[in-house]
This record gives sequence, C-alpha cells and structure tokens, in this order.
Amino acid sequence: MCGNVQTLTREDGQIVDLARGLTVTLRVSNDSTDSGPGRSTGNAISWAASKSRAPLVIGFGNVLLGDDGAGVHLVTRLRSEGVPRVCEFIDGGTMSFSLLSYVEATNSMLVIDAAELDRAPGTIALFEGSAMDDFLKSTRRRTVHEVGLIDLLDMARLEDSLPGQRALLCIQPGTIDWGETLSPAVVEALSRAVDEARELLDRWILA
Repeated sequence: MCGNVQTLTREDGQIVDLARGLTVTLRVSNDSTDSGPGRSTGNAISWAASKSRAPLVIGFGNVLLGDDGAGVHLVTRLRSEGVPRVCEFIDGGTMSFSLLSYVEATNSMLVIDAAELDRAPGTIALFEGSAMDDFLKSTRRRTVHEVGLIDLLDMARLEDSLPGQRALLCIQPGTIDWGETLSPAVVEALSRAVDEARELLDRWILA
C-alpha cells in the first residue's frame, strides 16, 4: 500500500497530487496555495466542506501485475480523453484508507477494478448502488483489492458520508502475473469500458 501524500502542485490550471500511486486532477480554484480536499485559501473552494457534484472516479490495481492494473489503465484513459471533463480522477493503486477524504467529499463515486466474474477475459460488468454493495458482500473474494474497498466504504458509512450514487465497474482479467502489459482481451475491453463509464457519468452529472 502506497501512502505518503506530497503537496499538491498546479499545472495548467489543474491540481495534481504527485504522491506515488495517486494522481488527482481537480478543477477547484486559481489559488496556488490550495493543497487538497477540505482546505481553503482565498478564493479556493473547500472540497470536503460540502458534497461535490463532480463525480469521483477511482481506479484500483497494480500496473506491474498485468491485468490487475486494468482499473488504473482505464482511469488514465478516461482522464486523457476528458470523459467527462467535470470529473475528478484518482489512480488509487492499491491504497484504501488514504482515499477516505476524497470519498467523503463527493456524492457520486465510480470505482474501476479487475475482478473475477467467472466470465471470459475482457468481460465488463457494472454494479450500481445496492448491486455494488451486494457484489462486495459476496462470501467469495472477487478482487485483490476488495477487502480494502469494503473497509473504505464501511468507514464512509460510519461517518455518514457514503456517496449516494456509487458504482463498481469490473473487468474480467485474463492474466495476473508480473509484467506491465495487459492481455489482448483486456486491451480490447478498455474501449467498451470507456463507453460504459461515460454513459454512467453523464447520467449522474445530468441528474
């Protein structure tokens, strides 16, 4: 688990967290002293002070373990394509508790991860709302990062700050082994997953 969060710096009007395993893109203010959720200086908007309407998109995974990094690869692609621009994107790596302040600050959260769906590699499944909760409560462990995600959501529940709109977008991995290359089936699935994520996020934003 990665953890040491560095000071946020601004590039081209964006705020970028340079912590290892975590990249956050926010569009909050023009004040270069802003340093993260819940902090406010000058004209900066305190993100944690009230629920943000901007959906939060978190990709879990280890990009050094082949298809296990599918969630991170998809978040990187969504961010690069600006889908949609008002979202906040986090490369969560294998972190959990350090993301709590971001989860508490939004009312819409999409989590993306590789997961065992008992389907062909590259299969995509979207679990929204209670369906996400039921999938994670399954007695069978579906994803390497499932325990950390469950703990993260439970902590948000205890703080009465669980996002009202939440979903889990899963991709069936083909190969999880040392290596930075995704399997052909998962590479092909990324385009379909982008469309799936875009449709959901647009619906949340327009709601």
